[in-house]
Amino acid sequence: MSTPDAVFAGSVPANYDRHMGPLFFEPFARDVARRLSGLREGAVLETAAGTGIVTAALVDTLPPAVAITATDLNQPMLDHAMGKPGLERVAFRQADAQALPFDDATFDAVVCQFGAMFFPDRVAAYREARRVLRPAGRFLFSTWDRVDHAPVAHAALRALSRLFTPAGSWFLERTPHGHFDAGAIERDLRAAGWETIEVERVTQIGRAASARSAAVALCQGTPMRAEIEAFGPDALAVATDAVAAEIAARFGDGPFEAPSRALVMEVAR
Repeated sequence: MSTPDAVFAGSVPANYDRHMGPLFFEPFARDVARRLSGLREGAVLETAAGTGIVTAALVDTLPPAVAITATDLNQPMLDHAMGKPGLERVAFRQADAQALPFDDATFDAVVCQFGAMFFPDRVAAYREARRVLRPAGRFLFSTWDRVDHAPVAHAALRALSRLFTPAGSWFLERTPHGHFDAGAIERDLRAAGWETIEVERVTQIGRAASARSAAVALCQGTPMRAEIEAFGPDALAVATDAVAAEIAARFGDGPFEAPSRALVMEVAR
């Protein structure tokens, strides 16, 4: 599953966690944990755990009687998550969501926040989630909606497209915001054997320390960094400045709040 859009290495994990987390991921992570808050014992598996943002929310919400296993294919992201304080109860393991190294009927819930967009074979990943769930288990996952429902990301793409001409599309629109068709998601789930499917569009408000912080998040905390750097040795600095200016024009230079919209799928065996 190693493709350029799924490579988070170098300084990307730290920038992703510090800058992307509060603006894009933490509000949705709290919502995921809330949806599982009725689970008082058993085991939860998180796939595509990244830097452990959802993992931390699960630890804060679920009692110690619930065992938490967090997996990701990308070892640098997982290494960053493993270094966070307060996650000592979590079992971390490198794993491909499309071929999970767990026995059948091992978990009471499987969670995947904003990871499905990166799976080359989503049906296989959904089938694996079903396989490792116990009877009556729940599969909870999310994908981003269209990029125009994420005004900060949309502003970044406007600024970048004025500076550079990508070979095709930018990472942000191609992958994170490229899988928003609820009908297609439902068809993949049914192909994987799921029958009870609920899809909800959810808007959450994220927070950024500044327009500059948001620009660093998007330009330097995602695989889009490599796309930008391909335009020359100064491209990353120029792009980050331009994106910061574009975001500041909409939200101001200082701390700000902004919405993002996602599709949240709750699926049961």
